[in-house]
Amino acid sequence: MEIKASDLYSQMQSMATQATGLPQDRPAQPPTEINPSKADFGDMLKNAIDKVNDTQQYAKSMVTAVEMGDRSVSLAEAMIAKEKSSIAFEATVQVRNKLVEAYKEIMSMPV
Repeated sequence: MEIKASDLYSQMQSMATQATGLPQDRPAQPPTEINPSKADFGDMLKNAIDKVNDTQQYAKSMVTAVEMGDRSVSLAEAMIAKEKSSIAFEATVQVRNKLVEAYKEIMSMPV
């Protein structure tokens, strides 16, 4: 049994139309706006990295305050801030690793 690519494509289109609930005679229209907040992936990634950086800077200032003997900052608060920044950094590294892995996989796909 031989299946042609055009037959397979038309079957996939009809299944997609059925799944979306649109009438068969009207083709599906691409969405005009995917993300209503108009946030770009690059902007979201930059904001996340900036937030991690802010967390690290705050933790550094807390640790410095404890080291300088500031009584308004407790050792526990400084340690918690430092751990939060460490966890945020590790999560960022894991996201970066997954993005690099996905990029390598996409680049290795045949065209």
